[in-house]
Amino acid sequence: MTILVTGAAGFIGAYTCRALRARGADVVGLDNYNDYYDPQIKRDRVAALCPDVDIRTLDLGDRDGLAALFDEVQPTRVIHLAAQAGVRYSLTHPHAYVDSNLAGFVNLLELCRHRGVQHLVYASSSSVYGDSATPPFSEDQRIDQPRSLYAATKAANELMAHTYAHLYDLRSTGLRFFTVYGPWGRPDMAPLLFSRAVLAGRPIDVFNHGKMRRDFTYVDDIVNGVLGALDHPPATDVAPPAAPHRVFNLGNHTPVELERFIQVIEAAAGTQATKVYKPMQPGDMVETMADTARAQAAFGFEPATPIETGLPRVVDWCRTYFGDKA
Repeated sequence: MTILVTGAAGFIGAYTCRALRARGADVVGLDNYNDYYDPQIKRDRVAALCPDVDIRTLDLGDRDGLAALFDEVQPTRVIHLAAQAGVRYSLTHPHAYVDSNLAGFVNLLELCRHRGVQHLVYASSSSVYGDSATPPFSEDQRIDQPRSLYAATKAANELMAHTYAHLYDLRSTGLRFFTVYGPWGRPDMAPLLFSRAVLAGRPIDVFNHGKMRRDFTYVDDIVNGVLGALDHPPATDVAPPAAPHRVFNLGNHTPVELERFIQVIEAAAGTQATKVYKPMQPGDMVETMADTARAQAAFGFEPATPIETGLPRVVDWCRTYFGDKA
């Protein structure tokens, strides 16, 4: 009963592997350790969070290698967290998103289909809502006006998974993550960028002149949602045109003003930030807010970590991990 976790050295992936091992699951991971950000952070993250997990160095584009891994470990369930991340990076490196998020996802779907995987849980994103939705974002709102190629690939993943569920009865669950943060987080995201800069006395860029709201969600709450979804696969006895595929929001349901977010970091760091106000960046969304009623009803999802608890942990971790290099 092996569970395969893709993107296992990533931020959410490593925490998910740790949580699965804590409850006694047999876990195998894969990650390509690409250089979108420093691969050493990924290696250190794995060593700190899930050193007992077998993580193979493998790219989703390697169809033969991926097939060999499936044949070897015979996973019964798959948690797919590997992707080329980042909204702004997609403006300049589009092919990375096509290769990983589209072609790589098809490779994974095909193997799940042909190797009899019982349940595929995969990462989507709050960015799929784009300009067409109004907060709080519910799963019933449209996702056909994305603001970035990254968002478009995540929306496409949902359509692709639905198609495989419809055609081949591949049970799958998509999870729309809302601005996940915590210790060992991605260094290109605001929680770490701002924390490191404030600790080092460097200025921070505040986009849209601070008039942004984000549904910051602590990583432990997200992982609880991932495992909850994994344990509650969609039913297969659904009447057409329905398919055994569902999508859930995983967010804190409490959007935070960017200025408040910075204040909490300042308090934890014990110093004031030097803020450089800038206009809105292409691809960004002004506000995100998750309606989590569907996930709460399906598997009891209940985020419990406010930023006043979570952000000081991030600042403390940055102080310890980066030290003078913050």
